[in-house]
Amino acid sequence: MSEATLLFDLTPTEEQQMTRDVVRRFAREEMASQARASDEAAELPEGLLQKTVDLGLNFMPVPEVLGGVGAGRSPISNTLSIEDLAQGDMSMAIAALSPLSVINCVLDFGTEQQQGSVTETLLSDQFVPAALAMMEPGIGFNKDQLQTRAVEQADGSYLLNGAKSLVAFGADAKVLIVFAQTVSRSGDVTGVNGFMLSGDHSGLSFEREDYMGLRPLALYAMTLTDVALPASAKMREHFDLSRFHNLSKIALAALAVGTCQAVLDYVVPYVNERVAFGEPIANRQSVAFLVADMATELEALRLMVYRAASRAEQGMDFNREAFLVHRQAIKYGMKIGSDGVQLLGGHGFTRDHPVELWYRNLRALATLDGLLMA
Repeated sequence: MSEATLLFDLTPTEEQQMTRDVVRRFAREEMASQARASDEAAELPEGLLQKTVDLGLNFMPVPEVLGGVGAGRSPISNTLSIEDLAQGDMSMAIAALSPLSVINCVLDFGTEQQQGSVTETLLSDQFVPAALAMMEPGIGFNKDQLQTRAVEQADGSYLLNGAKSLVAFGADAKVLIVFAQTVSRSGDVTGVNGFMLSGDHSGLSFEREDYMGLRPLALYAMTLTDVALPASAKMREHFDLSRFHNLSKIALAALAVGTCQAVLDYVVPYVNERVAFGEPIANRQSVAFLVADMATELEALRLMVYRAASRAEQGMDFNREAFLVHRQAIKYGMKIGSDGVQLLGGHGFTRDHPVELWYRNLRALATLDGLLMA
């Protein structure tokens, strides 16, 4: 093996760097500046999602024959965009990236007909809401044992019944991919698969849920009652649930990286400027060491995310890496958020500073399985 092959290079490609520059500027100018007001109002800024269309992220992975740029499916590029948008605001990032996750899912697991239909719908000069529906209410969620059932009928169609939670956009979603246990005509459970439909499909009902974090993001509880779908709504046979779930874990970890970077970028100047007993509080070892720990934990998490995404992109097994990075994101994402609040002392508990907002959003990471896909 040559020396060049052994090099570990984290330098983004020229195209990735150009995209990052644009996305970071958008996150800073359009998202971060409106995050507090959006959280207070519990709704996204007017016109924000339409502005995200100009970023062109939905077009990047789609082949030219289907109207896209043809850059190819890239978990690494997606991960970088998730991280950068989350640095602006996690709620807005999830809303903006949800249609891209649907596109990625269909490109990976959908039929040719579904790929054509979804790209025709979502590749538009207008923002078109779309979402993945994996999570279910109740304790002990298990992706391999979903309670939502898709029962095959005599004519090959399917009847879906069950409940989902944390469904972005609700009835406004033009494309929903609902994950369910499929049951054959003989009554055998044949595994989990995705089914494509729209949010206004007959048999669906929605109720908006209110959470301590992600307040601007419209998340709904969805009930499916005898939802009839043709066989063509089902994604390809032998749906790779493990790969989908692992790519979702990477996406969630990237959300953590971006949000934690926002925390760190805020507390460093704060502790250097905040004076107590005649000197900046950064001069206290306990403060300096805590900031150093936050930076170390964040950089370690970022490298784990990049490694998992890189293995996914190269077609290598990444099950272990995705599990570990998701676990670390939940643990240290929340810790960095909590430490950020702690460093501001009493100010951290007030809504005058954004660290409490970031902390509340980071708490959500353990409950968002299947919401995004790298």
